[in-house]
Amino acid sequence: MSAPDGGPVGAERSIGQLFASATTEMSSLVHDEIALAKAQLKQDVKRGVVSGGAFAVAATVLIFSLPMLSFALAYGIRTWSHWNMAICFLLSFAANVLVAAVLAVIGVVFAKKAKKSKGPQKVAASVKETAGVLQNAKPHPRELPVRDRVPTAIEAVGRSSS
Repeated sequence: MSAPDGGPVGAERSIGQLFASATTEMSSLVHDEIALAKAQLKQDVKRGVVSGGAFAVAATVLIFSLPMLSFALAYGIRTWSHWNMAICFLLSFAANVLVAAVLAVIGVVFAKKAKKSKGPQKVAASVKETAGVLQNAKPHPRELPVRDRVPTAIEAVGRSSS
């Protein structure tokens, strides 16, 4: 079994190995955060496309339906109610505007969802925070493990006997 840097598990690693391992893991973290930002951006683009599509459909319905639907609806209202033709055409136009307004509201809802999404901004803030922490990180002075320390009295005796 080995550690992520290839060294044996449980073995003491040098500061260089620890730094190399930390650098590798930091690089992996940055790559993962970039992938997350791309995924969130892709989702926002999809919402924007749906919103734009809904607006386009609303405009198309309004433009192409007005002449045919206006005449058909106006003559239908005239047949059922025997009202003046001008009033029948105004009611027909109002019905077409109502359909277009409903489609436009759907487009606005999707546009607000796409605009409200803060995914890429969150990831960018996280990357900046991580970089700030790493820039301010300083290695802590560490004492040698107990077994590697030589007591000063023994060290002095060793020097005097040589």
